[in-house]
Amino acid sequence: MTQAAEAHVSTEGAPAAAPGTAPVEAATRARAPRRLARRLAAPAPGWTTTVDAIVVGSGIAGLTAALELRTQVPRVLLVTKGELSSGSTVWAQGGIAAALDPSDSPAAHLEDTLAAGGGLCDPAAVEVLVTEGPERVRELVSRGANFDLAPGGDIALTREGGHHADRIAHAGGDATGAEISRALVAQLEAVLADPGIEVIENALVLDVLTTSPDEPGGPRACGVTLHVRGQGSRDGVGAVLGRAVVLATGGIGQVFRSSTNPPQATGDGMAAALRAGATLGDVEFVQFHPTVLWLGLGAKGQLPLISEAVRGEGAILLDTDGHRFMPAVHPMAELAPRDVVAHAIVRQMAATGSDHVLLDARHLGADFLRRRFPTITERLLDQGIDLTEEPIPVAPAQHYHSGGVVTDLHGRSTLDGLYAVGEVACTGVHGANRLASNSLLEGLVFAYRAAQEITARVAAGELPLGTPVERDGEAALVPAAARSRVQSVSSAGPGVIRSGEGLRVAADKLAAVRTDAHRSTDVVAAPQTAEWETTNVHQVATVLTEAALLREESRGGHFRTDFPEVEPAWARRIEITLGADGELRVV
Repeated sequence: MTQAAEAHVSTEGAPAAAPGTAPVEAATRARAPRRLARRLAAPAPGWTTTVDAIVVGSGIAGLTAALELRTQVPRVLLVTKGELSSGSTVWAQGGIAAALDPSDSPAAHLEDTLAAGGGLCDPAAVEVLVTEGPERVRELVSRGANFDLAPGGDIALTREGGHHADRIAHAGGDATGAEISRALVAQLEAVLADPGIEVIENALVLDVLTTSPDEPGGPRACGVTLHVRGQGSRDGVGAVLGRAVVLATGGIGQVFRSSTNPPQATGDGMAAALRAGATLGDVEFVQFHPTVLWLGLGAKGQLPLISEAVRGEGAILLDTDGHRFMPAVHPMAELAPRDVVAHAIVRQMAATGSDHVLLDARHLGADFLRRRFPTITERLLDQGIDLTEEPIPVAPAQHYHSGGVVTDLHGRSTLDGLYAVGEVACTGVHGANRLASNSLLEGLVFAYRAAQEITARVAAGELPLGTPVERDGEAALVPAAARSRVQSVSSAGPGVIRSGEGLRVAADKLAAVRTDAHRSTDVVAAPQTAEWETTNVHQVATVLTEAALLREESRGGHFRTDFPEVEPAWARRIEITLGADGELRVV
């Protein structure tokens, strides 16, 4: 197969687009098939163990799922890529959104969420989020999370972009994620002597294991392979068999050159789900946080985030000429939805010939800023910036992924036995753009629901243990040396501002990375962590670019200069899966 033939999504069997219908069928019809591998190249497992439920990830979603499952199914295994306390939740600054104030309501929270989602939210999923959210937050308090309190003793609430009410609960001023993570990790560590739960740290999940496609009902998830970096019998590559697999692996930040995400956010769960046959949705909707500390053109990796809560308290955006520009862009000015603010910043940067804008909080007062934002204050001082004395240089950077593994209202993916919760999932809550501080709440609510669903199905005998079979097709391995190339392609193609030409160039370059890795005899690569992560980054970047090229409009976190308007015909989710032959297909 030629490189050109590998460049795009399959349209085999796609019907002709009827007048007035969504144009995705027409957009895909002329596109040749794109192929990806259905498993990672890795040594055969050297050890095997069996549990009832496997939870992958130790952020708010993974920890919640593991804690809920521990008391309800006999054996639970929690796998985390780093230390138990290193999940992405730690980095969440702003807070967790819930209608906790008597003057607020779930209905109002629902309305704000739907507005931010650009017409693509699933209203049923949003209703679950906003109605069950307050109770889940109160349970966090009962588990030891210490939120900041108002003078009367209630949880203090603030406001962020897109919200029309004060409903953001925060902890430590701007260290909400760290406090939630601390409380949940403490709960889990307190029960580690329980034989019903095991934690494996420093372990990268490689692939989701599946049963034979010839089984009645088709293949289903029956475990994972993983590589453990550590000591003892749980070392090297092993296999864990289970009745259910819960992916809570976080986002895709390292697909881009600069991001607020930690280094472990390499899209592992999303890529593994794709290879296993699960459907991905809304992949093109990437949220670029408007106010990330600008550290110069050479900056890369995880960059410090200046929380939306700073603007929520009244900070304003200025261009490098000192002009405030957001009031002319949106009625909510600096508190407009994040995509609106990010796009406005990029346009203002272009107008002034600058590579950043300024966030000015000085008028809020030094004492207030130091008390409300101690973490941000300290991190800025480490960079030689005093936010009480000078404006902060900021620019958009990748922050959150609204798409992921398509699930129902109980976290179930399209592959039986495989669940996804948190940022790796596409529940329909976020649509085209996440409302600020809904992410922690989504992980909390849907992890609880997934745990209840798995418990009920195990009790009913609906999730029997299965025997894994090796999936057909080639095994993938992209050299670690190619990661910076993939990140540069992603930043230039499906970045903040996109175009058809830029996306086509990105697709060709990503196809060339895979072709070079597959065909060249002198490529230096071996099955190991850096190569596995880079392969995941490449596969996620490929699907992201294809989905962004398919969506010929601008909506939420997806903006194209060649299709700058919202098109009603595109008010639908693009769903992509990997066929048994390795072809990416729109479903």
